[in-house]
Amino acid sequence: MNKNLTAEEKNELVNPKDRGFTQRLATATDWRTALLIPALAVLTALIIGVVIIMVTGSSFSDAMEAYKALLQGSVGSLRAISETLTAATPLILSGLSVALAFRAGLFNIGGEGQALIGGMFAVWVGFSITGLPIYVHLPLAVLAGIVGGAIYGFIPGILKAKTGAHEVITTIMLNYIALRLVDYFLKTSIFQREGRNDPVSKNVEATAELPAFLSSVDPALRVHAGLFVALAAAFFIYWLLFRTTIGFEFRAVGANPSAARYAGISVTRVYILVMMIAGALAGTAGAGQVLGVLGRATPGFTADLGFDGIAVALLGRSNPWGVVAAAILFGGLRAGGQQMQVSANVGIDLIAVIQGLIIMFVAAPALIAAIYRLKTPVASTQISKGWAS
Repeated sequence: MNKNLTAEEKNELVNPKDRGFTQRLATATDWRTALLIPALAVLTALIIGVVIIMVTGSSFSDAMEAYKALLQGSVGSLRAISETLTAATPLILSGLSVALAFRAGLFNIGGEGQALIGGMFAVWVGFSITGLPIYVHLPLAVLAGIVGGAIYGFIPGILKAKTGAHEVITTIMLNYIALRLVDYFLKTSIFQREGRNDPVSKNVEATAELPAFLSSVDPALRVHAGLFVALAAAFFIYWLLFRTTIGFEFRAVGANPSAARYAGISVTRVYILVMMIAGALAGTAGAGQVLGVLGRATPGFTADLGFDGIAVALLGRSNPWGVVAAAILFGGLRAGGQQMQVSANVGIDLIAVIQGLIIMFVAAPALIAAIYRLKTPVASTQISKGWAS
């Protein structure tokens, strides 16, 4: 018996009926896996990034200068931190959208379309309603984005629940529909700005804009109140999943829908509700872009936020607080990538390569375990159910 164990722990090992130590050991293993694998995935991706820079003709010192510029551009100043958080804010919401669906055994690839529709709802309320104070107008505009995303998430949810149509197929198709609907509506008199022939919406009223809470320090600091909305959403999703009965139902259906149905859980209701909440989260991300960053809608204003949310959810291992951390990392890569391109003359495409490598390694934890010869047990990460589910 290990001499490092306490007397209480030795007693627990001797008495097999007492599972307290076993449960604590399992929890510790889960936390090691949850933290160690993503950290090593990021490290491995950065190492391969150095190799790629050197292969293109640069030296090792050039690669280090590039990473130094990346660090400075992400956290090297107050403005850099502001840009990192600005980029991370919509990624938190889109990542939560995908992570929640993962927990229920669904694969929500439709975050992009849901964000577009939510953003269009928000921008319409933002410019069409006038004369309201900010504490009324702004919540209405954000709520419109939530409702728009929820409606668009309801469509694949009801199709999955009632017809068995796989959410991957329906959400992919709905992304294209949303993209073209945005292009169409931006050319109508309802949305298009007066005097413009290009597809640009009217500007939202000042009372519907998410305030940049650090602008009094420096007008160039763009981080806005949407960050608090995103953090509140992360807290809500954590509470919903792990502190409520309905969250247990979500996780039960994700683990085994047949067993959940046998236990009396309405799988149909879970599928619809999960996709509506996921759509609402993505819609909030789209609303944040038009109300907090752009002030208007343009074609493709979400800039692939829905697809980036998949990467964030994977890196965060579908845990709401893990999603927040992953979004901040990806936001730092985005913000620092601009500085790296300017200062070190390294293409910003390298950031996309690093992000792809991170996700590849996170999705293959056994590969990381083999590379670093980890003795910690590594379980494969189940994303969602199979095509036949």
